[in-house]
Amino acid sequence: MATTAAARIFPSLRAMAANLSRGQGLSFTPQERVSKNLTGLLPHVMEDGNKQCERALKMIRTRSTNIDRYLYLSSIKSQNADLFYRLLVDNAKELMPLVYTPTIGDVCLQYSTIYTRPEALYISIKQRKSMKTILRNWPYPNPEICVVTDGSRILGLGDLGVNGVGIPIGKLALYTAAAGIHPDKTLPIVLDCGTANETNLKDPLYLGLRSKRPSVAEQQEFMDEFMTAAAEVFPNMVVQFEDFESEKAFNYLDRYRDTYKCFNDDIQGTGAVVLGGYIGAVNLSGVPLEEQRLVFMGAGSAGVGVAKQLVEYYTKRGLSEQAARDKFWLVDTKGLVTKDRGDKLAEHKKYFARGDNNGHQFRTLEEVIEYVKPTALVGLTATFGVFTESVVRALKASVDAGGLGRRPILFPLSNPLTKAECTFEQAVTWTDGTVIFASGSPFSQFTAKVGDQAVTYHPNQGNNVYVFPGIGLGAILAKASRVTDNMIYTSAAALAGSLNAEEVHKGLIYPRIERVRDASIIVAREVMKAARRDGVSQLPEDQWLEWEEWGDPALDKFIKANIYDPQL
Repeated sequence: MATTAAARIFPSLRAMAANLSRGQGLSFTPQERVSKNLTGLLPHVMEDGNKQCERALKMIRTRSTNIDRYLYLSSIKSQNADLFYRLLVDNAKELMPLVYTPTIGDVCLQYSTIYTRPEALYISIKQRKSMKTILRNWPYPNPEICVVTDGSRILGLGDLGVNGVGIPIGKLALYTAAAGIHPDKTLPIVLDCGTANETNLKDPLYLGLRSKRPSVAEQQEFMDEFMTAAAEVFPNMVVQFEDFESEKAFNYLDRYRDTYKCFNDDIQGTGAVVLGGYIGAVNLSGVPLEEQRLVFMGAGSAGVGVAKQLVEYYTKRGLSEQAARDKFWLVDTKGLVTKDRGDKLAEHKKYFARGDNNGHQFRTLEEVIEYVKPTALVGLTATFGVFTESVVRALKASVDAGGLGRRPILFPLSNPLTKAECTFEQAVTWTDGTVIFASGSPFSQFTAKVGDQAVTYHPNQGNNVYVFPGIGLGAILAKASRVTDNMIYTSAAALAGSLNAEEVHKGLIYPRIERVRDASIIVAREVMKAARRDGVSQLPEDQWLEWEEWGDPALDKFIKANIYDPQL
């Protein structure tokens, strides 16, 4: 009753909210305040954007927990989207970890408790007959990019059900901040099929269906219905799959990739960003290409997706597919993935299953490293500390045995930080400072005493934000009818080439996060060109001929003219 009364008594507040949510906050001029009926609804002061950002940053920095900071940023986004994105663009290093990993993991765990307002489409399997109506209920017309999850495998946290909606919300904020896709053109969706999470099912505040997930076949039917409806209601929208359980992730990607404009960031985006960093790491390692051997700890969707991207890297350098595949040894919870291990291998693991182990099984990571003598170790296990001191020192020893001046490549990529396979400080210490390191979530730089001098080591973050925004933007601007493998591979190569002279001099393998927009423009440009080469760009040929005549600067100008730059 009180809510209804408030809606009747204060209709102007709803109008104010509508005016402010995409407005300028305290930057409104006196004339604008009059025309928008805001006089008296804002303090009698005019402030420029810098002052508004200063106030917001002060509030963020005085909050005691990252969840509190996330909630404050979320309130800014709902009240003044331009201010939110200005903050995020200008303070990427500080604020991106609050909007996405590592904070978003805690947000998802607590989503039903901290929920205050809807920020996505919540589509229940029980509402499947109303799918098109639900999609049309989205208040912003013609979205260009959608991130969809069913919450079945959120980061390294498992099945969180509808609580996983924080992932699409956070991911799309990064599409806007990193690539300039307008926030009104983004659509976060969670498909609620129930959950296997007993904690959620018993939680009286849980916002999702209180039931176990139906059969895989029924979930497949639901997903088919969603893809058909989404393509009909929003025919120009690119769909990004996110945090589906591994078997479903591979299945959905294979099922839809040739019919719809879609890609999977866990499989393809992670693969591309790791490949982009690996290209730089190989150049720094001192180990010849033909001697590179890679052990992957983790054989789920991300692990296999990354490994397949790296296989393509080697085939493009002249190796046969079999010779490239032979450079990879994948390890899961049962040990080295082999054809004769005795268990039933998941379909996605079979591609990398070894058949040259002569019947011998290697049950631990230490045994695998001793057997393989790798030059690179990649972690996608979502298990904190699995890269122990003995493991990392064994990796270094195998690299050192190849000759002087060689450096080990160590990528503990699991998110959030509480799931990282090792820390940056541990990696530096256990390799005596020689490691080429990249992690999934951000670590701080580390200073150690070497002899009489203090040496500062700079970590790399293999964050998917370096590629997925550019892939999405490139597909949108190229009007791609689908997202091809070549477009994904090209995004990695473009990322590797996006470092500036200062970053190269520091020995980095990724651009500084403050330059993520610069990198995204380069990635988007090369993705667009790959779409044209693959025959999937629906732009007029005359437009492409003009860009060919004037080169990359003309294409860059087009991209920059079509992205959102928040103004206050």
